[in-house]
Amino acid sequence: MAKRARVRAPELAGKGGWINTVGGGLSLADLRGRIVIVDFWTFCCVNCLHVLDELRELEEKHRDTVVIIGVHSPKFVHEAEHQAVVDAVERYGVEHPVLDDPELATWKQYAVRAWPTLVVIDPEGYVVAQHAGEGHAHAIARLVEELEAEHAEKGTLRRGDGPYVAPEPEPTVLRFPGKALALPNGNLLVSDTTRHQLVELEEDGETVVRRIGSGVRGFVDGVAKAAGFSEPQGMALLDDGSVVVADTVNHALRRLDLATGEVTTLAGTGRQWWQGSPTSGPAREVDLSSPWDVALFGGKVWIAMAGVHQLWVYDPESGTVGVAAGTTNEGLVDGPGAEAWFAQPSGLAATADRLWLADSETSALRWVDLDGAVHTAVGTGLFDFGHRDGAAGQALFQHPLGVTALPDGSVAVSDTYNHALRRYDPVTGEVTTLATDLREPSDAVLVGDDIVVVESARHRLTRLRLPEEAVRVESVAHRTQRAATEVAPGELRLDVIFQAPAGQKLDILPHARTDSRGGTPIGPSTRLLVSSTPPELLLKGEGADTDLSRTLELNPEVKEGVLHVSAMAASCDDDPANEYPACHVHQQDWGVPVRLTEGGADRLPLVLAGMDG
Repeated sequence: MAKRARVRAPELAGKGGWINTVGGGLSLADLRGRIVIVDFWTFCCVNCLHVLDELRELEEKHRDTVVIIGVHSPKFVHEAEHQAVVDAVERYGVEHPVLDDPELATWKQYAVRAWPTLVVIDPEGYVVAQHAGEGHAHAIARLVEELEAEHAEKGTLRRGDGPYVAPEPEPTVLRFPGKALALPNGNLLVSDTTRHQLVELEEDGETVVRRIGSGVRGFVDGVAKAAGFSEPQGMALLDDGSVVVADTVNHALRRLDLATGEVTTLAGTGRQWWQGSPTSGPAREVDLSSPWDVALFGGKVWIAMAGVHQLWVYDPESGTVGVAAGTTNEGLVDGPGAEAWFAQPSGLAATADRLWLADSETSALRWVDLDGAVHTAVGTGLFDFGHRDGAAGQALFQHPLGVTALPDGSVAVSDTYNHALRRYDPVTGEVTTLATDLREPSDAVLVGDDIVVVESARHRLTRLRLPEEAVRVESVAHRTQRAATEVAPGELRLDVIFQAPAGQKLDILPHARTDSRGGTPIGPSTRLLVSSTPPELLLKGEGADTDLSRTLELNPEVKEGVLHVSAMAASCDDDPANEYPACHVHQQDWGVPVRLTEGGADRLPLVLAGMDG
């Protein structure tokens, strides 16, 4: 077995304390003898949610040797609230201990630069691997098997039950509901996300008429009691009277027949879309990625494809699906659909001439016109957020998840992390606050003269009379808590570290091969895309290439900004006897805040997989 580089793992510490365990928390000494996988995540991040799902099988298979520890490292101010982290752990079915680290203490000790990041610690307490982004579960599973064999032989492996302690279930009618839909019969249909069901409620928003779905996470078509969903979110009425459902973690669109309760699949394969997978075609043959909301606009179903920062469309007439806008790069860029950048679009609302969308990670309200061009009404980028009313150019939201068209042509925004319902008037260009003291509102629906708000973290629907006047609130503005990296002006060496997993090698994928997720050949084995905010920060080095290292030139006149780095690497099984080796895609997007300082670093290493030598 090849000798593996090892570094002593720093202690796990966080001011918020521990969740999903008892007895005062955990230390690395408590975990000695176990293989520890530390998952640095934040609950706003859809890529982090993907990794939670990727780890479930490994967590179950190696439960007696592996302990997964989540370290929650917040981006938004709301995510630093301990109760919000407790809620997120339950909401997303996290079945391992979680350290709440609101001040990013452990994040800094491990020199983490991106959400999500996975760090593997061996049974003797040494870091042996680090992975940023998604798609690493197969590599970590292989490493776990090697560590099990190595440390069993050395006598340093300790088997047994882990420290996870499940919380007591709460007997609420809804549990972290996501979205709501007004039905033609006057009832309300709610996605009961954490319970993997749809719930039809009477007009009062409380009395249960029926539940659609078994309540067990799954991907199953069939009658209401047998159908399986996985964290469903947005819904929309189709012209034939049925309902299309964004079945988020199944990466699929489902159809609910309201008359019979029958559930069928309209689009998606159940597999997550990955770079190189088809971007259009027969809907049941194309992979999707975390569809979060849906809306009927221009005769087609538009999909907020949060998992890849795009908008897609499903055509009910042809039964096809394809990309409508977005490049998969994460950020805020307006323009023609093919050139626009989004950041986790999570809420949609259609009017006759506009498709409004809540672009959550940029804390922005945006819209698409009838020609498919993308515009921003409110919001500036990935790192600025807050609660500020007034002119749209200086107004701020904080991770909104829902948007609702109002009768007067304005829109209501479910401003999730501000616990508020906001309003944007496109005529005056003003943002106001309609209601506060909501708890993580994620959607709202008009019912007569009222607006019914999905209070996700209070597990209920709340009916409000649409106010005539705005609520007066104190303005606040925030930037992400992540400390800027100090770099020297002038030349900066950017190195993306990637080491192919054991038994694999970097490979250009020829036509005969496909990636392990069932996609089509994806071309060169590596790709690096670099840009900056503001654009003037980069004098040289912007753009795409296949080399994972690049020399950038930073403008000394720009004192701070953000480097946007997107990297991809493909590795294939290295066995010449295997005619069709399995190939895997590893990818991550970094937004690295930088501050230009004389004497700052002249090298920026970003670990995609492996260890920075």
